[in-house]
Amino acid sequence: MSWVGRVAPWIVAAAVIAGATGIVLAQSSPPANQAPRAPEPIPVQITQAKRQNVPVMLANIGAVQAYQSVLVRARVDGTLTQVFFKEGQMVKAGDRLAEIDPRPYAAALAQAMAKKAADTAMLETAQKDLARYSSLAKDQFGSRQQVDQQTGQVGQFQAAMQGDDAAIATARLNLEFCNITSPITGRTGLRQVDPGNLIHSSDSTGIVTITQLQPIAVIFTLPQDDLPAIHDAMRGATVPVLAYTADDRTELGRGKLLTIDNQIDQTTGTIRPKAEFPNADNRLWPGQFVNIRMQTEVLADALTVPSGAVQRGPKGLYVYVVKPDQTVAMQPVEVRQDDGTTTVIAKGLDDGVQVVVNGQSRLQAGSRVTAATPAAAG
Repeated sequence: MSWVGRVAPWIVAAAVIAGATGIVLAQSSPPANQAPRAPEPIPVQITQAKRQNVPVMLANIGAVQAYQSVLVRARVDGTLTQVFFKEGQMVKAGDRLAEIDPRPYAAALAQAMAKKAADTAMLETAQKDLARYSSLAKDQFGSRQQVDQQTGQVGQFQAAMQGDDAAIATARLNLEFCNITSPITGRTGLRQVDPGNLIHSSDSTGIVTITQLQPIAVIFTLPQDDLPAIHDAMRGATVPVLAYTADDRTELGRGKLLTIDNQIDQTTGTIRPKAEFPNADNRLWPGQFVNIRMQTEVLADALTVPSGAVQRGPKGLYVYVVKPDQTVAMQPVEVRQDDGTTTVIAKGLDDGVQVVVNGQSRLQAGSRVTAATPAAAG
């Protein structure tokens, strides 16, 4: 067989394979006039800009302070014999807290009263002698010198009586000080001394500290530029103040603004307002740090969007506006206030416009969107 006969079958096989490959490629290739497939819509959350009344809030961190705090100390020296309160107990003004051994002071009172009784007897005798000397001097049986001397002695005993009255009052007061009572209504702290110890009026630690918790005060700071708005709010009515936890989510109490400190801190340029809270449930505690929001006014019929709708770009703040053809456009806006939940739009949006509130990370101008659940948008 010639070489032509041997090569011919291989040429035929190659032609068959090439034809089959061309048919597959022809079937898989799109026609030249077919348009590319459009990208899938991006799932996002959408809401409408709406008008509502929005309170204007000034916010900062504040410190809770007891409305009154008293360190109960002994006013006389002696042995602490009894304690009538429990640590953490609520007490009223006038309630007994402790007792100091009263026996030395009862003895001092009795001594002072005995001294007065003796001086009273001596005064009565001197007055009788003065009456006799005066009668004798009138009839020329006695000298005027005796009368004058006896008059002076009566005066001395009268002065001694006044001193006795003062000594009795002092002794009685010291005896009363042995019974220690609460000067205010509040909550007792930890006891600083135990019964049986000798205590003195000069002790710096005292017996116990009592703090008034209802009502309670919160002092916070704000920039000095907020002072005119606060004065305007105080001139109109009561200024509401709200206290929140450190995460700014849980409300701890609602109170009112009492006053503002009478000077501005020149080192920080801040003012120090003071608010009062009823604190009926004791959720505010002395020394606690809280987030404070103070309402100065209410913006009536303000255009608002959720805070998540506002984005920050190189040229400022903007929102994604959804057009009727379900595409989005970047719309610059100006913000009046943002409390973390609701943003008040000052300029850039109209009432009823649809904006994207979640899922903006995949968007750009002209992107096609579709409404989705929060999980899908996220």
